[in-house]
Parts: sequence; C-alpha cells; structure tokens
Amino acid sequence: QVQVVESGGGLVQAGGSLRLSCTASGLTFDDYAMGWFRQAPGKEREGVAAIGSDGSTYMEDRFIISRDNAKNVVFLQMNSLKPEDTAMYYCALTLDSWGSCYRRVANNGGMDYWGKGTQVTISS
Repeated sequence: QVQVVESGGGLVQAGGSLRLSCTASGLTFDDYAMGWFRQAPGKEREGVAAIGSDGSTYMEDRFIISRDNAKNVVFLQMNSLKPEDTAMYYCALTLDSWGSCYRRVANNGGMDYWGKGTQVTISS
C-alpha cells in the first residue's frame, strides 16, 4: 500500500523560512517524479515545484525542491515567506515521465498518489 506523508508545516513570521518534507513508502521511490502543490482557502490548488526521477527540477521563485532517494524523501525549502504563501501544502507522485510530471504540476494536478497535506501559515 502506497503511503505519502508530508511534514514540516507550521506558523512562521513573514520573511522566515520553512522546509517541508515528504516521505513515500510502498513503492520504488527512485522511479517516481514528485511534485508539491498548495491550496489556500477559497482558492484553486496550484503546483509550486516538481522534481523528476533524474533530478530535473521546476520550482517557483523562493522555493527549492530536492530529493534524497536513499531516504525516500523529497524536500521543499521555502524562503522569504509571505502571508500569501499560507496554504495547505501537498506532496504528490507520478510514475510518468519528467515532461508529464512538469505538465501536471504546471496544470495543478493529475498525479498518481497524494499525501494528506501539511499546513503552512505565515503571519504578517
């Protein structure tokens, strides 16, 4: 059974940083491309970063995505945080190609497996 679990969310002041983590089990982690999404109350889900099984990356400004295949974990480093970054952050995986993953993240969805999310709140 595939499990995807996010952690690292919390309450941070504007200008601060957070590092989110996502672990996945029940699959061959190395084979999967990963994405981070977020959804704020009343807003649509949006993709913010992605990393392929080959290490290819896409990320929005102020965000850095990385992965450690030895530990089955992907990270999202978020810097210079703003109140508008407040949202539930989700990790998701796809076995599809990097190009497909990139398109899915850019189009805000369509991944194979999802975590339940971790809340990020930025105070002004």
